[in-house]
Amino acid sequence: MDKKIDLKYFDKDIENLAVEINKQVDLTRKSKAEKRLSENELKQAISYISHDIRTPMTSILGYIQFLESEEITTEMRKEYTNIIKNSAQRLKVLLEDFFELSIIDQIDYPMKLEKIKLNQLILEVLLGFYEEFNKRNLEPTIEIPNTEIMIMADSSAVKRVIENLIINAIKHSCGNINICLEKSKASTQLTISNSVNELGESDLQRMFDRFYKADQTRTGKGTGLGLPIAKSLMEKMNGNISAEYKENKLFMKCEWFKV
Repeated sequence: MDKKIDLKYFDKDIENLAVEINKQVDLTRKSKAEKRLSENELKQAISYISHDIRTPMTSILGYIQFLESEEITTEMRKEYTNIIKNSAQRLKVLLEDFFELSIIDQIDYPMKLEKIKLNQLILEVLLGFYEEFNKRNLEPTIEIPNTEIMIMADSSAVKRVIENLIINAIKHSCGNINICLEKSKASTQLTISNSVNELGESDLQRMFDRFYKADQTRTGKGTGLGLPIAKSLMEKMNGNISAEYKENKLFMKCEWFKV
C-alpha cells in the first residue's frame, strides 16, 4: 500500500492507471497521518480536560472538609464558602465550554444566516463589558463607522465570537484595547487588538488549537476553548478568523466575505 508504481510503458491507459494508483497511495498516506494526528489530539484533549476539571474539584472537596470542622470561625466559614462557590462556578464554565464546542463541531449545527447590523451588535456586546473594562482600568479605542454595515451571518454566533475575542483581549492585555470595524469591496473585517508582554511564534501558530494555553502549567482560569469556539463559529458562517503579532500587539481579525 505504500509503494508507488514506477512505469515506463507506451500505453496511455496503463500509464493513467499507474498515475491513479499513485494518487491513491498518497491519499492513504495522508489519511494515516491525519488519523495519527487526531488520535494524539484526542489523548492530549483528554489530559487537558482531566487536569482542568480536577483542579476546581480538588478545591471544592478540600474546603468542604474544612467546613466540616467545628473549630473554624464564622469569618473562616464564610471565606471557605465563597471559595467553594467560585470553584463550582469555574467548573460550570469548563463543562459548558466543553459541551458547546462538541455541539458546534457537529455537521448539522444549526445556523440562521440573515442580514444583521454589525455596528449595532458590536456596540451591544461592548456595553456588556463596561464594568469589566472599568475594573481593569482599560479604556478601549473604538473605531466603528457611522454608516450602517450589514453582513450575512448568525447574530448569536457573531455575538459569541466577539465576546470570546474581547474576553481574550481583556485577559491578556498589558495596555489598552482597540476595536476596529472596516468594510472593503470583498469583505467586512473586525479587528480586536491588544498589547501583550510577550508572545512566541509557537503560541501564535497554536492559538486556535483546542485546549491550548500559552501558560503551559495551565494555572490560568481559562479553558483554552474560547478561540477554538470562535474559529468554529466563523467557519460555520463561511467566514475567517486569523491572528497576527507585530510591534508587541496581538491582532485578531474576523472577516465576513460577500456572497
